[in-house]
Amino acid sequence: MNKYNLEITQGKFGQDGYVSTTGWVKTYYINEITREYIGATMEHITIGGGLPAGAYLDAPQLPEKDNIAIVRSTDELSWLHVTDHRGKTAYSTETRQPIEVDFIGDLPDTLTLLEPKTEFDKWNGKKWVTDMEAQKAALVAEADNEKALRLNEANSTITYLQEAVDVGLATEAEIAALQEWKKYRVLLNRVDTSTAPDIDWPEKPE
Repeated sequence: MNKYNLEITQGKFGQDGYVSTTGWVKTYYINEITREYIGATMEHITIGGGLPAGAYLDAPQLPEKDNIAIVRSTDELSWLHVTDHRGKTAYSTETRQPIEVDFIGDLPDTLTLLEPKTEFDKWNGKKWVTDMEAQKAALVAEADNEKALRLNEANSTITYLQEAVDVGLATEAEIAALQEWKKYRVLLNRVDTSTAPDIDWPEKPE
């Protein structure tokens, strides 16, 4: 009988779950926090011992798709394939704010992979629906603000030009400009902001 052995001694487990033969076994490890499979390794086991925490003897089945993760079941008995959206951008169904997914498993009801198209979108449980009334109100408010800014500029310019006319110091160009600015102000006052965003703003005098 040869005193040398070229084979690797294989460790064995008894029916009690403890090592019955010292040697090497191939084990499959998980992240003990996320329970995700992280790789295989050869583990040296000794009689009376057991596997290290997070190590298992049965091999997981590799998923066919990239959006699937391998995790160990909480009862320790099997491997599971679960949804994996990590690295993708999800959106809060309450605030529309984007968030990078950094966890394994299905998204909670408060997140969706569907991107909202406007700041007025609301989640109806299945998709984003634009709140047309809120969007319209915002457009009108924006138009009201723009109209006010334009009127303030017109009023300021007209006041200056009118003063020059009143004291007899206005040039012909200033007199002509005063008329143009007054016409502009009249047209501004006639702008109906309720038609926003379809507003044809009058052209400002040069």
